[in-house]
Amino acid sequence: MKLRIRDIIEQIQHGNIPDGYKKTKAGILPVGWDMHLLRDCLQRIERPVEVEPNELYTQIGIRSHGKGLFYKEPVTGETLGNKSVFWIEPDCFIVNIVFAWEQAIGKTTQSEVGMIGSHRFPMYRPVNDRVDINYLIYYFLTKRGTNILEAASPGGAGRNKTLGQNRFLKSKIILPPIEEQRKIAALLMTQDKVIELKEKRLTEKQRQKKYLMQQLLTGKKRLPGFRGEWKKVKLFEVVSERKEKNIRQNFRICSVAVQKGVVDQIEHLGRSYAANDTSNYSVAYYGDIIYTKSPTGDFPYGIIKQNLLHETVAVSPLYGVFTPMTFGLGYFLHTYFQSAINARNYLLPIIQKGAKNTINITNATFISNKLCLPLDEEEQNAIANIFIVADREIELLCQDIEQEKQKKKALMQLLLTGIVRVTA
Repeated sequence: MKLRIRDIIEQIQHGNIPDGYKKTKAGILPVGWDMHLLRDCLQRIERPVEVEPNELYTQIGIRSHGKGLFYKEPVTGETLGNKSVFWIEPDCFIVNIVFAWEQAIGKTTQSEVGMIGSHRFPMYRPVNDRVDINYLIYYFLTKRGTNILEAASPGGAGRNKTLGQNRFLKSKIILPPIEEQRKIAALLMTQDKVIELKEKRLTEKQRQKKYLMQQLLTGKKRLPGFRGEWKKVKLFEVVSERKEKNIRQNFRICSVAVQKGVVDQIEHLGRSYAANDTSNYSVAYYGDIIYTKSPTGDFPYGIIKQNLLHETVAVSPLYGVFTPMTFGLGYFLHTYFQSAINARNYLLPIIQKGAKNTINITNATFISNKLCLPLDEEEQNAIANIFIVADREIELLCQDIEQEKQKKKALMQLLLTGIVRVTA
């Protein structure tokens, strides 16, 4: 099977026509696959709503990148005013003409019957069973499909790139026989279900970790066997500033990211932003705590991360680097400050905002505030180990999900081009 697929790919790449394929204006396609005008495959469906002022109406929205439909909060007809709206019909291809170029497409179902949609959301139903809606959605997520949506949406960025419906319906699309369309769509929907289930598991793992953070990092819940004191201490009592510099310029240059923590600049950002001379960069050993002092998203006063790269690295001289008393305490702090609320509550009282909203804080000031911490090193390590395991489980699940997404991408490339057939 693998040799067959590879052979087909190589033949097509070299312009040869494999058995069971034909040469067309659109390229080399399987026999039985043909070009069709969309207007011959789809018909517009619309049923205007006669809006009653006192009635409640639920409107739908369409997410970009083929992420499907969502529902808005119900509103009265009076709130809708003179807005032109239509009843949602089931089993239709629906598109947001304003963001069609961004793949704002979906399929309506029985679940949306009784809801309404904007006049900017035209619906189309298949003609004479020529196209399967699920297949069509996957097709529009491919390069070929995206090109159709973009070509039918001329103009500038954003709301100026509106889908011209006549131009859209004059577009040509490559279609296999209807039964093959359905089988292809079924395979891809199965893969989507695998991804969805694993993403739900990830969400649950993240929820469990958040609960553990609220319980274990505050002392609300104690681990069995530990009765030692938790005490409010100034951070300088349990961490010390590391002042070592990258004199020999022999350490890897790293940055600090909200989600990934300490990361290689080139791997994470695509390039190095370091100066030519990095001898004044700060050195961070494995287990050290790094404070960035720069606003990022939900962390307006900077982010705090532990270096978990199992190596000594160099970071911007603007960052503060600190050595915790124990690795476990470092991981405790690393996890504690993953909460934007915790980071804000700790940093806000000691931050001074300078000109242009810059953050003025010395390394000494950073470790001058108080935190309530377990003083028993064994308890610190025990708590840290729980979060190390939780983080590892989340990391592995994220990797698994990414692999499934890559698998789906490969399936789309093979199935929607006809390189792999599912006629049997």
